[in-house]
Amino acid sequence: MSQKRILLISHNFSPELVGMGKYNGEMINWLVERGHDCSVITTFPYYPFWKVQPPYNNLWYKKEVSEHPVSHAKLTIVRCPIYIPKDPTGKQRTMQDFSFLVSKFFAVFKLIATNQKYDLIITVAPPFHLAYLGLLIRKLTGGKLLYHVQDLQIEAARDLKLFSNKKVLSSLFKTEINILRSADYVSSISKGMIKKIQAKINRDVTFFPNWVDTDYFFPLPSKHLLKLKWGYKSTDIIYLYSGATGVKQGLEELLLTVEHLNNEDHIKFIICSSGPYKELLVEQANIKNLKNVAFFPVQPKETFNEFLNMADIHLVIQKANAGDLVMPSKLATILAVGGASIITASTGTSLYQMATEGDFGYIVEPGDQELITKQILDIKLDSVLEIKRKNARDYALKYLNVDKVMNTFSDKFLI
Repeated sequence: MSQKRILLISHNFSPELVGMGKYNGEMINWLVERGHDCSVITTFPYYPFWKVQPPYNNLWYKKEVSEHPVSHAKLTIVRCPIYIPKDPTGKQRTMQDFSFLVSKFFAVFKLIATNQKYDLIITVAPPFHLAYLGLLIRKLTGGKLLYHVQDLQIEAARDLKLFSNKKVLSSLFKTEINILRSADYVSSISKGMIKKIQAKINRDVTFFPNWVDTDYFFPLPSKHLLKLKWGYKSTDIIYLYSGATGVKQGLEELLLTVEHLNNEDHIKFIICSSGPYKELLVEQANIKNLKNVAFFPVQPKETFNEFLNMADIHLVIQKANAGDLVMPSKLATILAVGGASIITASTGTSLYQMATEGDFGYIVEPGDQELITKQILDIKLDSVLEIKRKNARDYALKYLNVDKVMNTFSDKFLI
C-alpha cells in the first residue's frame, strides 16, 4: 500500500485514556507506524475530567510534530483552545461544540491557505458539524471525506431530554442528512447505529467498530492476589464499573442497587471514573452511607490490565433510551481481559444481539433495578462464569483485534 496523507478532525485525542480520545489516538498511531503521514486538529486533553490536564493549559494553539523512529512517517498535532464547561449540561456542551468549531476553523484555514493536501480527511461525530470543516478542505484542496459516527448525537440529545426545541432539532437533522449525503464515506461502530443512519439516507455505511489491543489487554490468573493488591479480601466478589459517568449511563440508578445490597458484606462495587458526574455520585453515596462501594480515578494504562482483571463481574450499564444511539466503548477492553459482564440492553439492540451471540455476559433490561439486583445475587463463581469469560476473550480475538479492524479500514478507505 502506498503512503497516504491523512487528516483527523476531532474533539478528542491522545493522551486521553478513555472514549473517543483513546480510539482516535490508537488509530492515528497505527497508521503512522505503517508509514502514513498523519495530521490531527484537536483540543487539549480534558476528558473525562472536564478540565485540561497538565502540562497543557488551553490558552492558545499548540503544534506538536514528531517522526516515527521506524516508519519515519510524520505526525503533526494542532491543539486548539476551546470552552470547557465545569457542569457539562446539554446547553453548555452545545456551547463547547460551537467554540470548538470556531477555534478549529482557524487551524483549517491555515491548512487551506498553505495548500496542504490530504488523501483522506476523517471527522468524528460527535460533534457532527465538524464534517463541514472536512467538506471545506475537500472542496478547496481535494481528498476524500470519511464521516465516522461514534454516537448519534442529535437523537441522543433528544431522547435523553438534553435538548427539546423541535424546530432546532429539525434543522439539525436536515444538516446531518446533508453531511451524510455529501461525505465520500460514512462509517459507524455498530450494526444498530448503521441501520438508524440508513433509515435517514439510503447509502452505504461501513461497519468500523471500536477495537482493542488484545496483546496489551489479556486475562491474568490469580484474581484473589489482584484483589489483595487493591485492598480487598480474596473472598470479596467485586463488581466493577469502569468508564464514563454521565446522562447516558444513569449510574445514580446503580446506587439504588448498591444501597439494597449494602449489608451483603462479601459483595463490593467499584466505580472507576473521573469528572463532575462522578463527584455527584460520590456525594449521593455519602448521603446514603453506602459502605460497599468505592470510587477510583481513571487508572493509568500501565496498571489498567491488572485493574480490570481484578473484577469478578463487570458492569456495562446505560439507560434504555440510549439504545442503538451509542455503543459502550468500554466493552471491547472488558472482553479482551476475559471479563464477564452484567449488561443492560433492550431486546433487538446491537448490544443485546452482540452479547447474546457472544454469550459473554448476563443481559438485563435497562432500568429494571430489581432484576439487576437479583442478577447480582444469582451469579456464582462457577464453571458457567468461566465459560462466559472464555467466550469474552474469544470474541475479542475474533472480532475486535486492533490489527484486524484497522486492516479492514485500510482496505476500504486507503485504496
